[in-house]
Amino acid sequence: MKDEKGLFYWPFPQNKKVRMYVREQDGNLWFRLWNADDPQLWDDHGWVPYGAVKKAGEMYRGQGFDPQQAYDLSLATALIEENRGAVKT
Repeated sequence: MKDEKGLFYWPFPQNKKVRMYVREQDGNLWFRLWNADDPQLWDDHGWVPYGAVKKAGEMYRGQGFDPQQAYDLSLATALIEENRGAVKT
């Protein structure tokens, strides 16, 4: 999906109020969370590189939360690749 903020997917498909935006910069994937119920979140938290997500996943291992589920590398990569092939009018 794409809107005025950029490319996004729903990290929690049952909750369409939360979006995960993705971009590629300098060969790296970056993520940024937006929540309709907490618009300040967009301003408070900037773009996060995937490397930081991976490290967070190691920190949270075994604690019931896996950041890599919300920050989906495969889905983000597919969105970026799909957008590269998009015809701009």
